[in-house]
Amino acid sequence: MELDRRTVLWLAGAVPVMAALPAGGGPWERLRARLTGELFQPGDPGYDEKRLGFFSLYDHRLPAGVAVCANEDDVRHCVDFAARQRIPIAARSGGHSYAGHSLVDKGLVVDLSRLNAVDILPGGRAAIGAGARLGQVYEALAAAGRALPAGSCPQVGIAGLTLGGGIGVLARKYGLTCDNVESVRFVGADGTARLVSEETAPDLLWALRGGGGGNFGIVTSFTFRTAAARTLTNFTLVFPPAVVPALVAAWQEWQPGMPDELWSGMGLGATAANCGGCFVGSAAQVNPLLDELIRRVGTEPTEREVTEQGHLATMRAFAREAAFPAAVAQRGDYVATSRMLTHPVRDPGALATLLSSDPHLYSIVDAYGGAIARVPSNESCFPHRSALGSVQIIRGLEGGEAYARQAIGRVRDELGREYGQAGYVNYIDPEMPEWAKAYYGDSLPRLRRVARKYDPDGLFAFTQGLAR
Repeated sequence: MELDRRTVLWLAGAVPVMAALPAGGGPWERLRARLTGELFQPGDPGYDEKRLGFFSLYDHRLPAGVAVCANEDDVRHCVDFAARQRIPIAARSGGHSYAGHSLVDKGLVVDLSRLNAVDILPGGRAAIGAGARLGQVYEALAAAGRALPAGSCPQVGIAGLTLGGGIGVLARKYGLTCDNVESVRFVGADGTARLVSEETAPDLLWALRGGGGGNFGIVTSFTFRTAAARTLTNFTLVFPPAVVPALVAAWQEWQPGMPDELWSGMGLGATAANCGGCFVGSAAQVNPLLDELIRRVGTEPTEREVTEQGHLATMRAFAREAAFPAAVAQRGDYVATSRMLTHPVRDPGALATLLSSDPHLYSIVDAYGGAIARVPSNESCFPHRSALGSVQIIRGLEGGEAYARQAIGRVRDELGREYGQAGYVNYIDPEMPEWAKAYYGDSLPRLRRVARKYDPDGLFAFTQGLAR
């Protein structure tokens, strides 16, 4: 078995190093003194709150320190400290890593939550701090009449979402979130802060457009191209659960023929046969298109809701919130995995049986195509441009974590036999077979070369990281 760098550090003496650096000990106190922000260690007031990520599954992990950085210099000091002390380091934006990779046990968590400014720049551009959450990003951009294609969960951090690609309800019209990145501010393994752009480091910019969070270094801010905010129409169709095979068959023929302005997805399970989406335009324009889908399904929906409204109101509707709160208290108590739909479903009935094989399973299908499919491989490392869509398989923890992971694993592996081994890195699964090839596909060799160039000693290595 290949040992990752963190394991090697552990075996080579990282434990004694950590033991020599208790809370309040010399090097840690020097780090604390250098930071404009705050450092939390075991025993410090606030540590038990600051160490937690989004998923309760990883509450047992105990970082040696959590540095809540106030500026880019704080991030540099943290990287320098981790390199000198030979301890693991991980950046945390929203803390939503499905595998808990942003919460490093016995290492240093670089919390970017205070680096959350959203500044509107000339020419329809926006500079967004890596710690900003999507809800506040949407609010700030909307105030300036701008929009950015991104996800629908308001508490997700912009950094992790962007670095892994960034699927969202406007993606078919405007591309993935990473496709709209113009440049980034970046702190590398050498502790140097730099601007990464097509002019300064085109290979690194390529890798940061879809190469996954936690790799290469720490992004402190992004400069995005944005679009003018427009009237949107969101829609929901609810069908009887028995209609899942007909819905899947109809959807996969209907969606690829739709204009870029229309994005849709399906929610499928033992008691769910739903289709929802977003149209860049009016309700009058989208309703005939929905009529066509219903005709193909052959069954009238039990519910049909079509709402035309402003951009921000639509984003709030997808988040199921009247307004985005400053802080969101919910935490995750579920596991998830993914596969890419590399071709149309040959047997929708068999797929329906698989996705409803456990009453606690719920699967979300997101449409690709449109602008996503038109980005050339030399601009972004995201490898799934030609996919029909992605499937995210989610399950609650009924029966315990091991049982839940076994349940989603069965579905993942069965889908893999039909559609290939590809998956979406932002739904990272700690048990994904051949994870590197699954998440990065043909981009993997070049990504490995970029990782070796910018992180030659594997400072940012982790169990599913590229610097191994």
